[in-house]
Order: sequence, then structure tokens, then C-alpha cells
Amino acid sequence: MFILLQRVLPKHLLSRLVGWVANCEIGIIKDLFIRSIVAKYKVDLSEAEESDPAYYKSFNHFFARKLVDGARPISGSLCSPADGIISALGDIKDNQLVQAKGINYSLEKLLANNAVESFSKGSFITIYLAPKDYHRVHCPKNAKLISARYVPGNLFSVNQTTTEGVENLFADNERLVMEFESDAGKIAVIMVGALIVAAIQSAWNDETYQARNLNLESFDPPLQFKMGDELGQFQMGSTAIVLLEEKVEWKLSCNDPVKMGQALVT
Repeated sequence: MFILLQRVLPKHLLSRLVGWVANCEIGIIKDLFIRSIVAKYKVDLSEAEESDPAYYKSFNHFFARKLVDGARPISGSLCSPADGIISALGDIKDNQLVQAKGINYSLEKLLANNAVESFSKGSFITIYLAPKDYHRVHCPKNAKLISARYVPGNLFSVNQTTTEGVENLFADNERLVMEFESDAGKIAVIMVGALIVAAIQSAWNDETYQARNLNLESFDPPLQFKMGDELGQFQMGSTAIVLLEEKVEWKLSCNDPVKMGQALVT
């Protein structure tokens, strides 16, 4: 019923309306919204730069809050780009990635690009960000950003129920695809939008991407990022996917919690 309801709802309109409320700076509205989320999801504000909910000028300002220095130590040769739960990981086989048990989706469709040879024999990891999580996404390795594209699409929820019931979910939803070069080969980081996700904003742009508008960006010279540098932020929660050209041995398993900066490979 939840999936059926999503199919008939005007998802973009609903998400933009929620986005308007989330950007509202009227004290009584934004305070109620913020305190409700903090209470319901037990958000840990002790690690935020500003722990007082009343400090934030809007719900989105709160949701994309920064953390105090040192809250997320960076470790390993490849680190997690985000806080969340690992929903899938493994090798890319026959240009297919695992979405959920019995459901795969194509590499070409996810990247919105037919030039996928670099990742066709590599590895992937998918991290689901819950409402309580820190919602900025960071670079998993020292790398050079070559290109980015904001791809319009659907706005289905990305929770477990929908992930297990809607085929091609991550490849159909709106998403920001970032492609990098590193000393270990090519890397892609994909920020996937979802129902009620009002917007995605990259670290190199001052404004969020416009919904339903394809946006292609190339960088010459490439933008330099160190492992742990911020790539962008979600306004409301969603999913981050990392693709690697090389095959790796993951340290973690499906359903494991993970923090940004935590080492991902052995």
C-alpha cells in the first residue's frame, strides 16, 4: 500500500511543498518542525557545531547542520562518504548492481551514461541516510573531480520497503552523479534524491540544483578533493552510492551502521 500510494501521489509537488516549509524562517513553524524531528528520531545534537535547535534559521539549515571539528575522524585508504546504514555492497557484475534481494539495476541507467567500462568490473557500496543522520556527503578518497551531472527523475522513497519493491529505484530517482580520477582508478559518487528530499546542493555551487532540469558540468582543470572534503548536502534524507573501478574487499556488511570517515576496505 505504501508503494502504491507513492505511485499515485504527485511526488514532485509534495516534495517541493515540504521544501517550502523546510525553508520557512517563521519561528513557530521551524522550531516545531526541528524539535519534532529531534524528539522522534533522537537526533544527537552534541556533535553539531551548534547544539541549540533554536539557533537554526530554518529546518533545512538544521538538517544540513555542520559538525564540530574532529567529530568524524578520517581513516583507511577509502572512507565512508556519509553517515547511515549499508543497504547493499559487492562487485559489479554484467554491468548490474544489487538494489535488494532479487532486484538489480543497470550501471548505464544509474550513471545516465553509456561509457561505463571503467566501473563494469569494479565494486560498489550503497549507504542509506536516515532522518537522524548527518546529511553532508564527503569525498571517499583523494581524487580529482572530472565531471558532474544532475539527472532529473522520480522521487520515490528510498527506505527498505520501497527499495525491496520498486525496480530501478536508484537509477530512476533524481540524482547527482560525480565522477573522479584517483591513484586507484576512477571513482563515482552518486547522491540520490527521494520523496520529501527538497533539494541537493554541491559544495562548488551556491544554489541547489533545479528539480527536473538536466545539468551537465565538466571541470578543466579538475577540482581537487582530499579524502573527507565535503562534496554536497541533502536537504532531507536519501542515499549515497560509491562506485570503484577496482575490486575491493569490504570491511563491513549489509545492514551495518557506518559513519562518515570510517574505513570501508581492508
